[in-house]
Amino acid sequence: MSSYEKMSREELEIEIEALRREYEEFKSKGLKLDMSRGKPGADQLDLSMAMLTDAALMQNPKSADGTDCRNYGVLDGIAECRELFAELLGVDAQNVIVCGNSSLNLMYDYIAQCMIFGAGSTPWVSQGKIKFACPVPGYDRHFTICESFGIEMINVPMLDDGPDMDILEELVRDSSVKGMFCVPKYSNPEGKTFSDETVRRIAALKPAANDFRVIWDNAYCVHDIYETGDKLLNIFEVAKQHGNEDMFIEVASTSKISFPGAGVSAIVASDNNIREIKRRMSAQIIGYDKLNMLRHARFFKNKQGVEEQMKKHAAILKPKFEAVLSAFDKELSSLGIAHWIKPNGGYFISLEVMDGCAKRVVELCKQAGVVLTPAGATYPYGKDPKDSNIRIAPTFPPVDELKTAVSLLCLCVKIACAEKILNY
Repeated sequence: MSSYEKMSREELEIEIEALRREYEEFKSKGLKLDMSRGKPGADQLDLSMAMLTDAALMQNPKSADGTDCRNYGVLDGIAECRELFAELLGVDAQNVIVCGNSSLNLMYDYIAQCMIFGAGSTPWVSQGKIKFACPVPGYDRHFTICESFGIEMINVPMLDDGPDMDILEELVRDSSVKGMFCVPKYSNPEGKTFSDETVRRIAALKPAANDFRVIWDNAYCVHDIYETGDKLLNIFEVAKQHGNEDMFIEVASTSKISFPGAGVSAIVASDNNIREIKRRMSAQIIGYDKLNMLRHARFFKNKQGVEEQMKKHAAILKPKFEAVLSAFDKELSSLGIAHWIKPNGGYFISLEVMDGCAKRVVELCKQAGVVLTPAGATYPYGKDPKDSNIRIAPTFPPVDELKTAVSLLCLCVKIACAEKILNY
């Protein structure tokens, strides 16, 4: 089919009438499908169920050093679990603290600590207006954290190789810019991985604020869908070359490796930052769930064990991602109204539709029974300046339901964009 913008008005009016008839047929089906968040499907969760029925844990609930994991203590997490994260992330175990199930909680808590106590400095809250650089489109939870603390967010466009470093390097010359959240591998929502050059430039930043912090949210560090997954430079190795290791706080978790609601998370930082974080933690908690740490350490054993688990996840996710991408190619590629990126991993596909159409697409889908992430969610304050980005989360629905949902999505994209061109 020809590009919509090359069609005559009469041709496009005929097209939109046919699309609307098809849309009414979808509405009559009474669909109730949810693609709003990047949740693992039940078949993925089943992969880790043996962890919960491990009889050996009942017989011997002690960690490798003899610690009784049923009791108090071990503020930074049991050694074997710290070593597991250290191997996955390419750091020393002494620079890892293993915590509860949520890396989001770790990020929120760290920003709260900076606001109240500072980051090796005076408290941020006493320093006047605080700003963060925000790669966009980006992760809505990062924006929510900033907004909850009254941190002003400044958009930094994502390029093919990561955030626009020329803009970022200029922004950090302002001492009120205190940090940046980012997802450096398989970014949320675009699935991009920062290039080696981008990582090196981030590691070499010389911010005006000596308490500037980059929250390196490495949520998808092992989440390849294809065998030739993306590679990400180790930020701490590069940062040390510039004396900037204190500038980075890395977080990760097993949320999409084992159980989102019952996994383990970790925070990785320099020696100085680990000391500071542990000192504050000592007033906050005696220790996280060590039995859960022990379950995970024994189940996965090492990096190879995690990688084998992730191959099983990939076998489940690959058909889902390809169902979405195949539909986009078939239904939208020739129309000139949308474009997208094929990610090599992660949990999302980012769809860019014609400017001014994303909200309309999401609303049309909702009316027909398919819930998507709200338009604008991938930008600070929920305001996409172009109203064009839609985050697609293909992981949760079964493939058959997903194919139905994406067929409706493509139909809604066509309707919204045809309406835009016709100025309806």
